Amino acid sequence: MAISSPLPLFVLGSGTDPDTERGVECPGELPPASDPQLVERARRAKEALGERVFILGHHYQRDEVIQFADVTGDSFKLAKDAAARPEAEYIVFCGVHFMAESADILTGPEQRVILPDLAAGCSMADMARLAQVEDCWDALADAGVAEVTVPVTYMNSSADIKAFCGRNGGVVCTSSNAKRVLEWAYERGEKVLFLPDQHLGRNTAVLQLGLELGDCVVYDPRQPNGGLTTEQLRDAKMILWKGHCSVHGRFTADAVDEVRVRVPGVKVLVHPECQHEVVLKADLIGSTEFIIATVREAEPGSKWAIGTELNLVQRLAQEHPEQEITFLERNVCYCATMNRIDLPHLVQSLENLVEGRVLNQIQVDPDTERDAKLGLQRMLDLPGDTARD
Repeated sequence: MAISSPLPLFVLGSGTDPDTERGVECPGELPPASDPQLVERARRAKEALGERVFILGHHYQRDEVIQFADVTGDSFKLAKDAAARPEAEYIVFCGVHFMAESADILTGPEQRVILPDLAAGCSMADMARLAQVEDCWDALADAGVAEVTVPVTYMNSSADIKAFCGRNGGVVCTSSNAKRVLEWAYERGEKVLFLPDQHLGRNTAVLQLGLELGDCVVYDPRQPNGGLTTEQLRDAKMILWKGHCSVHGRFTADAVDEVRVRVPGVKVLVHPECQHEVVLKADLIGSTEFIIATVREAEPGSKWAIGTELNLVQRLAQEHPEQEITFLERNVCYCATMNRIDLPHLVQSLENLVEGRVLNQIQVDPDTERDAKLGLQRMLDLPGDTARD
């Protein structure tokens, strides 16, 4: 069954207020590619490059881009896929900046990672700047707790934040392995500084580790001392950075109640980046890969309200007409930053590679790469299959 897209829609990403997690109005559906010949141009350029190019497509990308991806997936899976293709001279990452950085960190020095549009950032990753995190660490030191605090950063963070965690005894996590990573962290310290998504940190700590909400405090980098007292820093077990995903952060508990009335028998499936109140009311919570697998394995005729990015929900509905799939919110839209990667930018990247020109190469400096690898490797060294998005 096809899904409809009720209006008004909302742009999510760079146009949001980090306090309210609200969006601004947008006109509706994504526009078509401006040049009707772009599909053929992309096909010819990719064919000319052959095995020299490897195109990665994040699940939240437009269909017009996904059709040219050699592999699709979430951010860390795609970075690992790139590392597994050492024969590819060019890695074209159709995602956002921090994802391309991860690919550059994990691939060989002779490989070049390209982001088709440098404006494709991530509002969540941008909410944690290195200078701000260093100020937070100083506040923890002043409170006398830095030595017993383990920094943990979500994969959705910049390379320099991953590097900060790496050189301070910390680790990187994904939405799938956050529980295991936090267990590792609490085996080594009394507290965790969780960056940059407060919702994933809170949901994992409370729902999977059994911490109380009172064990968690939110550090606001725009406030003196993070808006916290020394006593609060000393008493907390989980220090959450005030950051969020501008897509997942806007789903509401009211929307869960509303969809259960509107679609009798519906199951609510949400990402753990959603607010705690939403996650508490959902039927199932999991990573993007978990959401995809759950829908693929569901019985025909099942009904789903999904709280994640619009491109993916639309794609799942198209792939599974035997199910009834709807958006969790009536007012929904695409990830504004992710959708800056469009077919014109992809064609520009590929055609320039054919001509021997590399546009928008992403390069992580050696020191940052070294320290970020420490945090990534600590995650990869955990027992079991813990390194999925």
